[in-house]
Amino acid sequence: MIDILIEGGRALIDGKIAEASLQVAGSDIASIGSHAGRATLTIDAADLLVLPGIVDIHGDAFERQMMPRPGVDFPLDVALIDSDRQVIANGITTVFHGTTCSWEPGLRSVDNARGLLEAIEALRPQLAADTRFHLRQETYNLGAEDEIKAWLADGRIDLLAFNDHITTAVHNPKKPEKRIRMAERTGLSFEAFDQLVERTISRADQVPGSIARLAQAAGTAGVATLSHDDATPAMRDDFRNLGVTIAEFPINVETAKAAAAAGDFIVFGAPNVVRGGSHTGWTKASDMIAQGLCSVLASDYYYPAQLLAAFRLVTDGILPLRQAWALVSSAPAQAAGLTDRGTLQTGQRADIILVDDTVALRPRVVAVIAAGRLVHLTETDRVTRSAPALSKVAAA
Repeated sequence: MIDILIEGGRALIDGKIAEASLQVAGSDIASIGSHAGRATLTIDAADLLVLPGIVDIHGDAFERQMMPRPGVDFPLDVALIDSDRQVIANGITTVFHGTTCSWEPGLRSVDNARGLLEAIEALRPQLAADTRFHLRQETYNLGAEDEIKAWLADGRIDLLAFNDHITTAVHNPKKPEKRIRMAERTGLSFEAFDQLVERTISRADQVPGSIARLAQAAGTAGVATLSHDDATPAMRDDFRNLGVTIAEFPINVETAKAAAAAGDFIVFGAPNVVRGGSHTGWTKASDMIAQGLCSVLASDYYYPAQLLAAFRLVTDGILPLRQAWALVSSAPAQAAGLTDRGTLQTGQRADIILVDDTVALRPRVVAVIAAGRLVHLTETDRVTRSAPALSKVAAA
């Protein structure tokens, strides 16, 4: 691994934007200062923003690489490698792949979750982004409980979320299209899908106990937990009492306020900010942010969204850049329990992105350094190598 000098950029350091140079040695930030040092490779960051890498704790856009159309599958390794290129190009240096483990067959089945976990573990050394496993357990998926507890005990799960799409999607008369999409995703006929739903719902009395046991297992393993689509303050309280302190996409202001008052992390989708509202018709993320009711923005289903959302918040006058960027860097790192990233500090992991912010609302990632490695570069004329390094290359 070569030493890297990022020279003369506008860096976000200690909550302020100031011109500074950063020295990277190994996988960490070795020093920060106003004077250039020496390195094997130097990147000219003039006129660019130098920002901590984005941390994405909830993203399932990789599913489109796995199944771009209903019933059309591609190999897991191909999908993960393609997704890795996408996340890095959009400045995401730590990504938690949100993998649904459901009572459904097909894309979100237990078998597919197991296969994806194994594929991530096998491919992790060759992926540019720090790729982690966020298991989204459908709470009615009772048959998977023992296997998930074993995964937790073995340190194979990095985040655990509790989802209930039977209540919010399948049995929601206002959203019939969701039921249709779910049935298509399973590959079942609508009649067979409905029969499966009724069999699954018949065990509803066993769901609370399963949630409690899994939450306890996650706590024992030191894995942060999330509840998805909390509908009421009481629901949020129930999950918090189980140690589940991250609220994903609370569906109304009252629930978000209850979460904020208790000090919970509150996650909304960055696409909601970029598009100016939720595609589901629920809470508007920018309004939540303006009220202090959102602490984390996640890519959700679109990898470019975190980068775009942070700059839209600035352009719309909702937050200054330092606070907007915290929503996609330091706060998600804290929520996930990652203390070695999310900010530009000496000794921190060298996850750094260089951004051209010349065009309003269209930030462009010029370079990405992940764990001290230059993994993405769009302007090669910004890079110079020292003479000794060039000599070694020529000799080789």
